[in-house]
Amino acid sequence: MSEPARQAGDPGPAAQPEGEERVVLQRGLWYEELETGTVYAHRPGRTLTEADNVLFSTLTMNSQPLHLDAAYSAGQPFGQRLVNSMLTLAVMVGQSVGQLTQGTLVAQLGLTDVVFPHPLFHGDTLYSQTRVAAKRMSGSRPGQGIVTLEHTGHNQDGTVVATFTRTALMWTESGGQQSRNTR
Repeated sequence: MSEPARQAGDPGPAAQPEGEERVVLQRGLWYEELETGTVYAHRPGRTLTEADNVLFSTLTMNSQPLHLDAAYSAGQPFGQRLVNSMLTLAVMVGQSVGQLTQGTLVAQLGLTDVVFPHPLFHGDTLYSQTRVAAKRMSGSRPGQGIVTLEHTGHNQDGTVVATFTRTALMWTESGGQQSRNTR
């Protein structure tokens, strides 16, 4: 019988026993694996529906008629309801998790420079990418580093719909493995 799936970064036994299946656990990247200047394109895109927008807006108690009221929105400058910009941010961060931070993030430290140059509408598909802008080891938290990530989202036509900078506290590989061994 094979061993249970291991935590992100757990190397497991040095040699795989004959006939045993190898289990690979999906994870993000350790601090050391993130290279400044590298751009990560996150796929698949996410087509945002009316249901997504209404559910997100009502769950977050955002009663803005630009998100919920078709008749009201028809008389506004864009002529239709807009996807809630906080949903756009949430999806963009979510799109990056599996590729960058799943199991390797200690904490999200902040979002800055948030800009929405063009709206998303129901039925638009959101694609995003992340550029590693900077990184440094933490001076106060051994085994952890601070990474600055620049996110860009665009619709199916390539029009940029959102940009923001995110600062994340990330595990180094040794720090992440050590933290798992102390539990």
